[in-house]
Amino acid sequence: MASYDVIIIGGGPGGYVCAIRCAQLGLKTACVEARSTLGGTCLNVGCIPSKALLHASHMLHEAEHNFAKMGLKGKSPSVDFKQMQEYKDGVISQNTAGIEFLFKKNKVDHLRGWGKITAPGQVTVDGEVHEAKNIVIATGSEPSSLPGIEIDEKVVVSSTGALALPKVPKRLVVIGAGVIGLELGSVYKRLGSEVTVIEFLDHITPGMDSEIAKTLARTLKKQGLNFIMNAAVQKVDATKTKAKVTYESRKKGNVETLDADVVLVATGRRPFTEGLGFADIGGTITDRGQIEINERWQTNIPNIHAIGDVITGPMLAHKAEDEGMAVAEEIAGKHGHVNYGVIPGVIYTSPEVASVGKTEEQLKAEGIAYKVGKFSFMGNGRAKAVFMGEGFVKLLADQQTDRILGCHLIGPAAGDLIHEICVAMEFGASAQDIALTCHAHPTFSEAVREAALACGDGAIHA
Repeated sequence: MASYDVIIIGGGPGGYVCAIRCAQLGLKTACVEARSTLGGTCLNVGCIPSKALLHASHMLHEAEHNFAKMGLKGKSPSVDFKQMQEYKDGVISQNTAGIEFLFKKNKVDHLRGWGKITAPGQVTVDGEVHEAKNIVIATGSEPSSLPGIEIDEKVVVSSTGALALPKVPKRLVVIGAGVIGLELGSVYKRLGSEVTVIEFLDHITPGMDSEIAKTLARTLKKQGLNFIMNAAVQKVDATKTKAKVTYESRKKGNVETLDADVVLVATGRRPFTEGLGFADIGGTITDRGQIEINERWQTNIPNIHAIGDVITGPMLAHKAEDEGMAVAEEIAGKHGHVNYGVIPGVIYTSPEVASVGKTEEQLKAEGIAYKVGKFSFMGNGRAKAVFMGEGFVKLLADQQTDRILGCHLIGPAAGDLIHEICVAMEFGASAQDIALTCHAHPTFSEAVREAALACGDGAIHA
C-alpha cells in the first residue's frame, strides 16, 4: 500500500496542473488517470485536436479565398482528410508526451487505471489501495445529450466522435449553437460539408454579449453556415450511414425534418462522477450533479477537495488549471486564490471571439453606470492587410471611476488580445491606463488601445 500527501483523481488540465504544483511545493503526489494518456478531454478529444483541425481548415480557406488576392496563383490544395487526422493525432501525442515528461521531472507518480474513493483518506486504483492525507477530485465532464437521441459516435456523434470522423460528411447537422457546435461546424463547412445548426434559443452562444453574438451569427451565415433558431429537437433516427433529425418550431409549432450524414450533438457538458465513490462515503453532490465545495474548494469531507468541470462555474480548462494551483497552495498551508471575475472565454471560429468580465446586459441588470469604448478592426492597418478587418473591440468601463469592467471582441487573434485586458483588470486598471500605454505599430492590439481611447475623448483612427 502506497501512501501520499495528495492523490489527484483525473489527469486533465485541472488535475495534472494541480499534481505538478503539489510536487513543486514539496508534497508527495500521485495522479490517477483511467485514460491511457494524460491531458484529459481537453488535450485528447477537445481543445487541442479541435484547434489543430480549425487551423488546417483555416489554411484551406485562405488558399481558396485570399491567396490569389496576394498574387499567390495556382490550384487550391485538395483535402487528404486521413492525413489531416494524422496531423491532429500527432499534435495530441506531442502534448500528452510532454505531460508525461513533466510528471517524471517533478516526481509525480502516474497511477494508471480507474480511481475510486473507498474511504476519506483512501483511493483504490483497479483494486490496489493507496492512502492519501488529501484527495483532489478533478474528474471533469462528459458530453450531455437530449432525450430521444442516442450517441453512437459514428452517425450521431458528440464532440469526441466529430473530431475523428473517417471522412468529411456531405451534410452535417449540429444540434446546439454554443462554442463546440460553432467551432466544429466551422471546420466541416470549410472542408466542404453543408452545415446546418439547430438552436433551441433565438440567439447563438448563450451568455455572450449580445452585440458580439449577433455579429458572429452574421459572419458565420456569410461563411455558409445555415441556422435554424427557436427549434426544439425531438428525436434523431439513425441508420448505419444516415440520420433524420426531427424538430419543432417553438414559434410556429410545426414539425420539420432534416436529413444528415452525421449529426453532432453539441448541447453542453455535465460533471462526470460516475464510479468515483464520493457519494458512497457521504460526499455531497448537488441536484445539478456538481460536487459541493466551500470557498477553499473543500467538499463536506474536509480532506477531499474538488476542482474544474465537476464543480460550479464555467467549464473551461484554464479555470480548472487556476483552481488546481490554488488547491495545491491550500493543501501546502499557503493561500490559494482564483479571481472568478477575470476568467476569459474564447471561441476559435474565424474571426475569433473573446470576452472577460461583465457584459453590457449584466451591467444593465445590476444597475451599474458604465461607458462603452468601441473600435472597428476596419480602422486597424494590420487587420486590413490580412483580410481580417471584420469585427470590433468593445471595452466597458465604470462611468465614474473609469475602471475596466469587461471587454468583448470579435476579430483577428481575439483569444490572445483579451489577455491585455485580463492583466489590466487583475491590477484594477482604468481604460485610461490602456489608452496611455504605447502599443507597437502595426499590430492587432492597437485596436484594444483605440477602444480604450474611445472611453475617453475618442479613438484616433475611427
